[in-house]
Amino acid sequence: MEQTTRPFGRGGLTVGPIGYGSAALGNLFAARPDDVWPRIVPAAWQAGIRYFDTAPHYGLGLAEERLGAGLRDVPRDEYVLSTKVGRVLEPNPDHRPGETDVANLFDVPTIRRRRRDYSRDGVLRSVEDSLERLGVDRIDVLFVHDPDEFEREALEGAFPALDELRSQGVIRSYGAGMNQTGMLTRFVRETDLDIVMCANRYTLLDPSAERDLLPAAQERGVSVAVAAVFNSGILATERPRADATFEYGAASPELIARVERIAEVAERHGVSVPQLAVQFPLRHPAVSTIVLGADTPEQIERNAGLAAPTVPEAVWAELAAEGLLA
Repeated sequence: MEQTTRPFGRGGLTVGPIGYGSAALGNLFAARPDDVWPRIVPAAWQAGIRYFDTAPHYGLGLAEERLGAGLRDVPRDEYVLSTKVGRVLEPNPDHRPGETDVANLFDVPTIRRRRRDYSRDGVLRSVEDSLERLGVDRIDVLFVHDPDEFEREALEGAFPALDELRSQGVIRSYGAGMNQTGMLTRFVRETDLDIVMCANRYTLLDPSAERDLLPAAQERGVSVAVAAVFNSGILATERPRADATFEYGAASPELIARVERIAEVAERHGVSVPQLAVQFPLRHPAVSTIVLGADTPEQIERNAGLAAPTVPEAVWAELAAEGLLA
């Protein structure tokens, strides 16, 4: 897969094939040791990654704070930074010692709480707070985060506010980030966003974005960032583990068997399932970049290398011939 940059939105930004998604810095699933997390962003930088994505949601602001710390000593003009709006963080007066945000999958104290707010005022406050936590003077891209149950509020409040920020030059691009394609496709058609982030819906195992989102994005000149290409785990290893997860639940025996067959084809050609998982979406012209998380410096180094060398076309042809590409 080519390592050259691709356009990201209509504001002149470009990104490489792999970006870093920082949920792990917010202690997703488990706390990261103090001798590990500070080395993740420098490792990403050393591996050539120049696009970094975060959100207030990740660890109740902890991911933004840690990402900002990791980027503090590198030139601001040399990387692209995105965060999200839709969840405003506030002090939590009900916090009790020892209470963590485990219900939202983050191992952090609940000293803050989220308030869903897709209004213009909510967007402006969220941006101001994110700038402070990140310790930067500007954010390049803002995504409306998971507005599944707030479509009207996003259309009437968040998107007009982001359009205003872009027209003023405060941000370069804006869009939405979701785990579904239907609403993202409507946003592509009904707003002037220029980037979307789609998680779990353009993968080796679920390419459903091909039906609606990707054609609409091409038609409207909208860039697509693809996240969760490993479908939460089953595609992250060369062979699926017996306890493999798919979209945050246990993978079915049928799905594990299918990935085993994909792995057999990959091994015959000297490539791996994680390489296929990353390069599959990058083959589509609407896709600008893949956003990958990482728990350790070693993991981000491995992930950064999955876009190259290019998987031979013979692999995709064999997978298609065996009915393994959905």
